[in-house]
Amino acid sequence: MTVRSLLPLVSTLGLLLASCGHAATGEKAAEAASGEPSFTVESVAGFDEPWAMAFDEGTGTLFVTEKKGYIRLRTPDGRMGMVSGVPDVDYGGQGGLGDFIFAPGQTSATLDTRVVYLSWAEAGAGNTRGAAVGKANLVCTAQPACKLEDLKVIWRQSLKVTGRGHYSHRLAFSPDGQYLFVSSGERQKQQPAQDLSNNLGTIVRLLPDGTPAPGNPFADKPAPTNQIWSYGHRNVLGLAFDPQGRLWDLEHGPAGGDELNLVKPGLNYGWPLVSDGDHYNGTPIPRHSTRPDLAAPAISWNPVIAPGDFIFYTGDLFPAWKGQALIASFAVPGLVRVSIDGEKGVEEARYPLGNRIREIEQGPDGAIWLLEDGPAPDSGHLLRLVPAGETAN
Repeated sequence: MTVRSLLPLVSTLGLLLASCGHAATGEKAAEAASGEPSFTVESVAGFDEPWAMAFDEGTGTLFVTEKKGYIRLRTPDGRMGMVSGVPDVDYGGQGGLGDFIFAPGQTSATLDTRVVYLSWAEAGAGNTRGAAVGKANLVCTAQPACKLEDLKVIWRQSLKVTGRGHYSHRLAFSPDGQYLFVSSGERQKQQPAQDLSNNLGTIVRLLPDGTPAPGNPFADKPAPTNQIWSYGHRNVLGLAFDPQGRLWDLEHGPAGGDELNLVKPGLNYGWPLVSDGDHYNGTPIPRHSTRPDLAAPAISWNPVIAPGDFIFYTGDLFPAWKGQALIASFAVPGLVRVSIDGEKGVEEARYPLGNRIREIEQGPDGAIWLLEDGPAPDSGHLLRLVPAGETAN
């Protein structure tokens, strides 16, 4: 295990990094950084292109997906294992194995069988692809080995299209456990995000079996429109509920315009009609301010932070961060911390970590766990972040 200490952002460079986001961000970030304690980053394990992770609530066992189609696990005592029965994935570009979450309410102290949900890119006809979500039983009677049984696809992107980008396919259950939310990217095709006859460029709300949830904004329309909760999204790589039970998303903009959004039912979030960034070829896009009829982001970044996943921190190890969004970032590369003021976000600080960060989760003890984006051994490390002086896990 490699351990290094990370100091707060108090240098000139640190303050510059902290001021690159929202208009009022820099001053607030400098104030926050100057009073923070240092913390320690422990390198715990290595993975090959990891994408997502989830802790089993009852046992603390950690499961990690790798894009090429593998799921690995780490027990609380440090043993490593594999999960078999993973579906075939269409690996390439941004595609492959994606998210992995547990159905809510599974808290038994023995990890025998759990209900889990996972997402992946699957191939279609004629060189097309799309995201899929499956539900399975995770059977772990021979730890540290587990297997997926009775895997069933419960949702698919419609339509499948060419290319290997912007699948999104993040998963999140509502706090009451009744609804499964799935982010569906616009697959780099732009216009489908404004076309309600498909589910690309949307966030969908489903029942746990994958059927459209009653009460959805377009529930009286035929499938897949009846799945849609919100639309006008680009590439949503983070979905999370805040302590108040509100749904937020984190999505990549084009050249500029990364967004944190408070997601409300039936709203149009504007892509590709508006953005706080421009097309990669330099073609300008009208700004959110020009279309008050469309939902504007809570905070946007230009230059980008290139976000991965994010959490709302609720633990006790970092009490000053409670209720705030902690964002995995490719561009920092490291973490970005954002406080929530009503329905707006304010960037508080940035924490460079050396490698792109793909995924972030809060551990059972309140520690912050991170996955670097990339192959082992150069990157792809599993990191654990704790206040300086805390003992390693």
